[in-house]
Amino acid sequence: MKILVVGSGGREHALCWKIAQSPMVEKIYCAPGNGGIAAEAECVDIDVIDLEALGDFAEEKAIDLTVVGPERPLIAGIVDHFLSRGLSIYGPNAAAARLEGSKSFANETVERAGVAGKRFEVFDDPDEARDYVHDQVAPIVVKADGEAAGKGVVIAETVDDALDAIERCMVDREFGPAGERVVIEEFLEGEECSIKVFCDGESILPMVPSQDYKRVYDGDEGPNTGGMGCHSPVPSVDDAVLEQIIEQIVRPTVSLMAEEGNPYVGTLYAGIILTEDGPRLLEYNCRFGDPETQVVLPRLESDLVELLLATVNGRLHEMQPRWVDDRAVCVVCASGGYPASYETEKRISGLKEAAAEDGVVLFHAGTKQMGRSYFTDGGRVLGVTALDATYRQARDRAYHAVGRIDFENMYFRTDIAERAVGGH
Repeated sequence: MKILVVGSGGREHALCWKIAQSPMVEKIYCAPGNGGIAAEAECVDIDVIDLEALGDFAEEKAIDLTVVGPERPLIAGIVDHFLSRGLSIYGPNAAAARLEGSKSFANETVERAGVAGKRFEVFDDPDEARDYVHDQVAPIVVKADGEAAGKGVVIAETVDDALDAIERCMVDREFGPAGERVVIEEFLEGEECSIKVFCDGESILPMVPSQDYKRVYDGDEGPNTGGMGCHSPVPSVDDAVLEQIIEQIVRPTVSLMAEEGNPYVGTLYAGIILTEDGPRLLEYNCRFGDPETQVVLPRLESDLVELLLATVNGRLHEMQPRWVDDRAVCVVCASGGYPASYETEKRISGLKEAAAEDGVVLFHAGTKQMGRSYFTDGGRVLGVTALDATYRQARDRAYHAVGRIDFENMYFRTDIAERAVGGH
């Protein structure tokens, strides 16, 4: 088979790395890819939202399956475009991808499905949003309604913080068209986890749970990022809790989407918060998470390509994926200043030494190769993933490998998986 992976980050490197292990695959392309992905796939210089060019390439190279990593092309309708041309592709169509593309659509859908979510209000007018916030008790959550690359969410600790978030979204247009409308939600307290499933429109197969670290600084301080690290599994999500999440949150949503003519096909990612009253839904994403994919796929024993094909072809009920028991920890090495302004083109050293560590896999997120050297080319530069029998051992492996890597102004959190280590 020939596979095309769309995207250029650590998630796409993990997808290419796992797809390359399948005996069914003879050739992998990645558009546009990055410096590290080039070791697994042939990178082609096509933008992720140039749907016409991607379709042309898939036809020209007789691609058997296209796998979409990021949300932007999914929300833009890449699946609809490919299917209209008779091309096989993994991911939800534009109508189903609204679960991530529109926070208001997602909230209204889960409300109709009877899912335990959170109170919310939607505003198109900044004055009305401000008036509403004045009557609320902080903390409160302000979200840009549209797709904002994981950065359009503000957990406002005070009413003034919420007013500032409304100003940035709706007046300053910090997130462009995504902030024309805002969704203001109640703040829920508890431990967060990420539950991803394969879904063929009807059948659901859960992946192993993971836990992401969104805030940029240790102790979950500072602004939200695309993710500074993660681990899998999650001690507080046992089989019973996972089944509760699937049966009370994910399955009702998937069933309603199918009933309303928008069957969900691809990876559905449920951001869950474990409250005193049980699991509640924070948000849905319409794709593999980043960096969650970098801990989930290394734990997958089964052939990923078989699972992707079963999803696309409506055969998930035939599959029983196998997962290793090892714990996985991923630490993200970022450019200093991220998620605000940062510099790029800093030479990276120590990659070979880090990759040689037992149980360690390096996933390139924002790198480019010039000659024999790698240079930074993004905010999140590398994901250093390690596997071992315990959280502590996996965490120690990951940080030992991180210690071998260096580039100017390199930054990483030092507390990834710290909560999981205690007693496990």
